[in-house]
Amino acid sequence: MRILVVEDDPDLNRQLKEALEQSGYVVDTAFDGEEGHFLGDTEPYDAVVLDLGLPGRDGVSVLKGWRAAGRDMPVLILTARDRWSDKVEGFDAGADDYVAKPFHMAELLARLRALLRRASGHASSEIACGPLLLDTSAARIMKDGIPLKLTPMEYRLLAYMMHHQGEVISRTRLTEHLYDQDFDRDSNTIEVMIGRVRKKIGKDLLQTVRGLGYRLGPSEDSG
Repeated sequence: MRILVVEDDPDLNRQLKEALEQSGYVVDTAFDGEEGHFLGDTEPYDAVVLDLGLPGRDGVSVLKGWRAAGRDMPVLILTARDRWSDKVEGFDAGADDYVAKPFHMAELLARLRALLRRASGHASSEIACGPLLLDTSAARIMKDGIPLKLTPMEYRLLAYMMHHQGEVISRTRLTEHLYDQDFDRDSNTIEVMIGRVRKKIGKDLLQTVRGLGYRLGPSEDSG
């Protein structure tokens, strides 16, 4: 899962990036409204954490621009403002949820997990796929009740595919959602990682759809 953080306070920006990365996400950051709008308009993010009080271009304007352009990723707004009208303005601009500053990082992470689940059609904090169970609150995946030993990148790949199980996901899409903008992306790495994950969960659960990509779920031939 790839997250964009748009926050002008350097310390808070860094704290958010570190907390999100520790929770298994890949994170891009921006420090003003213009940069944030550009990244959100040109890169495929699974969710955005957006401050309202930004230099250059305020958060409400950034969000309105994204929605007008058809960008539908979940957006969690941050606001230091106490007036309820500012929160209403954020929601009317297209926000999905908000956290008021100062906030507890655990609450922000929980709200973000909920937005990601809802965006992919899951209501519970636990997502099941055959013998696999993803506990989003603990950033852990189990098979038949036993935690899988996964590298951070393997976890991100499998967690993303569990959120989108049943879909055929191309290598390009995986690359876009597993690496930040500065990473030297190589689609061959995805093939290697798919092979390693397949060995850990069972080859029949993660299928290659020739010419299209990969699909997580019980084999269509099994039924």
